[in-house]
Amino acid sequence: MRQKVPETYEEKVEQLEELRAAAHHDEAATEKQHAKGKLTARERVHKLLDPGSFQEVDTFVRHRTYDFSMEKNRPWGDAVVTGHGLIDGRPVCVFSQDFTVFGGSLGEVMSEKMCKIMDLAERIGCPVIGINDSGGARIQEGVVSLASYGDVFARNVQSSGVIPQISVIMGPCAGGAVYSPAMTDFIFMVKETSHMFITGPDVIKTVTGEEPTFEDLGGAMTHNTKSGVAHFASNSEEECLEDVRYLMGFLPQNNLELPPRVQSADDPERMDLSLDTIVPDNPNKPYDMREVVKRIVDDEDFFEVHEHWAKNIIVGFSHLNGIPVGIMGNQPNQMAGVLDIDASAKGARFVRTCDAFNIPIITFTDVPGFLPGTAQEWGGIIRHGAKLLYAITEATVPKITVITRKAYGGAYDVMGSKHLGIDFNFAWPTAEVAVMGPEGAVNIIYRKDIASSPTPEERRQKLMDDYKARFANPYSAAERGYIDDVIVPHETRPKLIRALEMLQNKKVARPRRKHGNIPL
Repeated sequence: MRQKVPETYEEKVEQLEELRAAAHHDEAATEKQHAKGKLTARERVHKLLDPGSFQEVDTFVRHRTYDFSMEKNRPWGDAVVTGHGLIDGRPVCVFSQDFTVFGGSLGEVMSEKMCKIMDLAERIGCPVIGINDSGGARIQEGVVSLASYGDVFARNVQSSGVIPQISVIMGPCAGGAVYSPAMTDFIFMVKETSHMFITGPDVIKTVTGEEPTFEDLGGAMTHNTKSGVAHFASNSEEECLEDVRYLMGFLPQNNLELPPRVQSADDPERMDLSLDTIVPDNPNKPYDMREVVKRIVDDEDFFEVHEHWAKNIIVGFSHLNGIPVGIMGNQPNQMAGVLDIDASAKGARFVRTCDAFNIPIITFTDVPGFLPGTAQEWGGIIRHGAKLLYAITEATVPKITVITRKAYGGAYDVMGSKHLGIDFNFAWPTAEVAVMGPEGAVNIIYRKDIASSPTPEERRQKLMDDYKARFANPYSAAERGYIDDVIVPHETRPKLIRALEMLQNKKVARPRRKHGNIPL
């Protein structure tokens, strides 16, 4: 039966409303998503953005594939919802893949929609947020679907360091699809319902004989604890979207803007006397660097990134007198805060992200050195450690370091030393800046002296005490100007705030080059 062609204005408007309803509402598909504990593509967008702010584009786009009888099923909008809206009143672009349409698989038209909204984000200089829920490439479109992935990847690279790119994994993300999130600035995952992997469990079983579950292979906690691919793990989709909104408050719209300063009710002159006793008298006793950070920043608010991976270093965002800052610090209660391969990569990635988006970097140093061992050496600790060294040196944002306790060996240099272009270096009286700890140094320097002594242990102890008095303090470094000031711990907050205010107009000239060659 031939469909009636609308002629009057009213009939045309009625047709529009019918088409919109067909594109937006599929009760069976919605119930199927809800049964899995998942929201629909549009529900996710509406929960992410400010109420009523979402403006959808390309609602009536449809795929153009006629192979495998695909012409019989051409849903409006294909398998992705795209558009723009606001988060806390600031513009963002967003795409949300729809698993209820062809399993969210990516084809030519779906890619065109995604690339179109990514191009818009880059043109206007606003963040782009991608919500991923896809079975991978659309097999029916063959190599065209692979080419379409390539088009998305190219946008990720082109926008990198120009606008913030956020990936939210809310279902499967498999095969080549994982490389788009991997090139974005932050990846959020939801426990139990989101998965990322290059090859699925069935292929792995065939090739290697291993039988991992989806969760073990590529679940949220796997990528938050073992691989470091994901930055955040949430308990639910709603919590995840709230976390994305919160993260956006620390980021600028683009690389040419400063991150948004907020009004803080926390007194910039506040001094927390508990900081004076937070570092134990015993240099080998651990403490929690998070507690140091929380007692210094505004309202004890520290939004940790990569919380579950490489726990011997902490990174995250805070405010100091309303100024967004990136915080990096060794964690003495995890592996004594040593730097290893994963900690170096974690720190380097975070520092480069902050530098790309004009976020000042505050480093809290308590590092006994790099982790020794054949596994680290064979795994490339030299190359990976150099990443962190390179990243901190390359960064041109305001950089401030506070040495709370140990700063030994090459790790002293790497963890924000003066020599890497740090603007202000402060140390607490508990700081120990030296090539190595007293025991190791004395055993090397005075080996023969100790061996020939009638009381070697007493001689060793006396030499260690002498070494501590001379070197295990911040004053030798301060004499040479490597430390700008030795401060009482409770003075740290006002000191940092004044330094930050002083650095607000910092500018650094760099030599012209295509790009540096970071030791990847």
